Amino acid sequence: MLKDLILKNRSYRRFYQDYKISIEDLTELVDLARLSASGRNLQALKYYLSADSSTNEKIFSTLAWAGYLKNWDGPEEGERPSGYIIILGDTRLTNNFMCDHGIASQSMLLGAVEKGLGGCIFASVKREKLKELLKLEDYFEVLLVLAIGKPKEKVVVEDVIDDDIKYYRDENQIHHVPKRSLDEIIIS
Repeated sequence: MLKDLILKNRSYRRFYQDYKISIEDLTELVDLARLSASGRNLQALKYYLSADSSTNEKIFSTLAWAGYLKNWDGPEEGERPSGYIIILGDTRLTNNFMCDHGIASQSMLLGAVEKGLGGCIFASVKREKLKELLKLEDYFEVLLVLAIGKPKEKVVVEDVIDDDIKYYRDENQIHHVPKRSLDEIIIS
């Protein structure tokens, strides 16, 4: 059921780095994005794929990993993603990508979960540095980066307590993600 996939689709930040992801796996995920909705059906998103360790290291260096985990700089060597999908906006087609990159990200991450993988969406990216490192054309705007891999951590969803929505890790390194109740978010 779709709800099961959504519950498994968490923001994973630690992976089995030695689990190899192929370009074919990443391409299959991009195909899900390609088939998803697109504002005005413009299809202005492009995708840069990496399953190569040296390119992955370049991408990794441009990402901020977890804003609420103040004493954590991101996954250590051995726990980093095996692949990345960089979502680019092609400004030759438009400068307004609406919510297309959000739709595409969700489609790809649900596909990743279905494959037994997981990922994390990054909006906190050193965009100019990333474009320079990957030698991307000026007409591409870096919109989001998806880290993809075999999850090495347990992530649990729980109820918000005392209006505290900050995710955290407990002493067993289980990642907790508080969610507001349906009664709190539905206004009718």
